[in-house]
Amino acid sequence: MRSNFGYSLRLMSGPASSPLTTQTFELRESPDSRGVCSYLLVIGASSSYRRALPDDGVLIVGRSDEADVRLDTAAVSRRHARIAVSSGEVRITDLGSHNGTLVNGERIEGSRTLGSGDVVTIGDATLILRRELSSSGGALIDMGRLRRRVEEEIERAADSARPFGLAVVSLGSVQMRTALEQRSLSALRLVDMVAWDGASHLALGFPELGGEAARAAVLHLLEAIAPLAPDARGGLAAYPFDGGDTETLLAGARTAASIAAPGAIAAASETAVQHVIGERTIVVADAAMIRLFELIRRLAASDLPVLVLGETGAGKENAAAAVHHWSARAQRPLITLNCAALPETLVESELFGYEKGAFSDARAPKPGLLERAHGGTVFLDEIGELPLGAQAKLLRALEVKRITRLGDVRDREVDIRVVAATNRDLEAEVQAGRFRQDLLFRLSAAVVELPPLRDRRRELPILARLFLAEACARTGRPALDLSEAALAALFAHPFPGNVRELKNAMEYAAATADGPVIEPWCLPERIAGLDVAPRPAADPSAPPAAAPLRFKPIAEEIRDIERTRMCQALDAADGVQKRAAALLGMPVRTFTFKLKQYGISAREGKRSA
Repeated sequence: MRSNFGYSLRLMSGPASSPLTTQTFELRESPDSRGVCSYLLVIGASSSYRRALPDDGVLIVGRSDEADVRLDTAAVSRRHARIAVSSGEVRITDLGSHNGTLVNGERIEGSRTLGSGDVVTIGDATLILRRELSSSGGALIDMGRLRRRVEEEIERAADSARPFGLAVVSLGSVQMRTALEQRSLSALRLVDMVAWDGASHLALGFPELGGEAARAAVLHLLEAIAPLAPDARGGLAAYPFDGGDTETLLAGARTAASIAAPGAIAAASETAVQHVIGERTIVVADAAMIRLFELIRRLAASDLPVLVLGETGAGKENAAAAVHHWSARAQRPLITLNCAALPETLVESELFGYEKGAFSDARAPKPGLLERAHGGTVFLDEIGELPLGAQAKLLRALEVKRITRLGDVRDREVDIRVVAATNRDLEAEVQAGRFRQDLLFRLSAAVVELPPLRDRRRELPILARLFLAEACARTGRPALDLSEAALAALFAHPFPGNVRELKNAMEYAAATADGPVIEPWCLPERIAGLDVAPRPAADPSAPPAAAPLRFKPIAEEIRDIERTRMCQALDAADGVQKRAAALLGMPVRTFTFKLKQYGISAREGKRSA
């Protein structure tokens, strides 16, 4: 019986084994303060009902007569789980039950946030959360909650190979804020999430949407709010192709929104900036790196010495090349000296040159690199490794702009610009007495500090694809793609070797891949997570050990098993994908995605089973 106040529902009891008993429930379906009607669809062995959720409050699920949601079956504890609703968030907590509480097939530990459509299994009963917008619309969530929701969606997408899109819409000036919120909500699905990201940006999450589907969703939103925000523009980032965590995806979407035209969308992959520096192409996408290269361009116009700081492999040589290329000295030579690669006895002769007979092997005069760089730029890499004696002579040469070759008495004028680089803390080296403070002052008139790759996650997938394409071109093999699992492995690796390590990994993958897609097992072991513990030193008195067992990487073995089972299921289902997916207990979306991933045709099952 329905009234203006809600539903009154009478459930008839089923068999003794039924988890539901005869009860009367009053379902009040008036929307909460956010304009959302939330309820549980409770399904037992022989009957089902809906249990409305309060705006704020707690429901106890269990076998006890006092339980708010009573499930009368031995598999359910008396107080089995607690469902709490607060500020629009629904969380379920297992209360130490004997048989546990499952959410989407996974047993939970502690509490977990529930989203619309999540399936809770308690004993023989199933509870499904439903959240529906009322006719009056809903309200936006706060940015902190959106971040938590996005983290959960990324975890789900990683576990089930489902797409996920994250967008940022730049609105410009916002005047009719409430009306704009309502238009935004009316253009979104119930499962979508939206929050204010600052005063003039909206952040939006799109579960199950990626690529063109996510782009279409953002375009639909832009059209809906166009009367109120005609200059609105969107930026879109997709997991895992544009990032593997919330902040990386948000950064990519924000940057993309900043370059999009009004009413249009830009993808995070379009935000990379290419700098052609002589024969090299430098790609930057991280916001800090983009601004650092803008700084480098400004510094290049002056003649200031530049000190480039950063970890090994972070790209210090690229920064030095950019300083020279964008300077007035670009047509003159760029001479490089790796101070760590030369023995101490040869440093001075390399820097300043020598005359014939200056030492036993000096059979002919040779100009030093400072002299050869006259009119151009000298790049002193790993300057922290320069011996103290050479530091003093270098300082004098920079101050008086003259050098003297070994074995000579004449001074020679040199007009050079110095760019130095190091991965050391030169301030600490000064305190330890290993580096001259006056030389540090001279070299650090301008300082550029490059962040490590682990702090530039936006660039990781972009650089990985660039290096992979270059490696394929060099080896003459067809272009390769990175699988979602391979990208996830890259995001999980800290990259102590930075960009250089990533480039080497892509060259390794291009050389070892046996298919069109790079999977984790095609990556170096330290990145793929297949590291083997070091073996203890051999005992010479021990008997010879048996030959070590050789194992196939577990990820590869699982992949082979999964492919085989999918082919067998297709064969059993006569090529009908929906039936084959059901036989394997796999979602149809996941099944079709993996068909493409493994390159399986509908009829291949009969050939390969």
